[in-house]
Amino acid sequence: MKLKEHLEIMIQIGDSQRKIGEVLKVKPLAALAMIDEGELDWKIVAISLDDPKASLVNDVDDVEKHFPGTLTAIRDWFRDYKIPDGKPANRFGLGNQAVNK
Repeated sequence: MKLKEHLEIMIQIGDSQRKIGEVLKVKPLAALAMIDEGELDWKIVAISLDDPKASLVNDVDDVEKHFPGTLTAIRDWFRDYKIPDGKPANRFGLGNQAVNK
């Protein structure tokens, strides 16, 4: 099966809550390969450059160190968010793991 591929969304992590739609300069950290209804939707996890931890976080291992459980929580949310609408859980490629940018 050939998957249609596109970038759907970027998820910003960090110590401060941002407004939806706020424009930020960010550093990409990780990617999740979500398969949604036969399409590959890359979910990019990033941190704002003005976040106090931005200089400490550069890859998946750093995210786990400074924001433990965050990547699992993001993956689980994207896996399950359509279930209440009667749709199946989304799947993920790459062994269900986040990969470095």
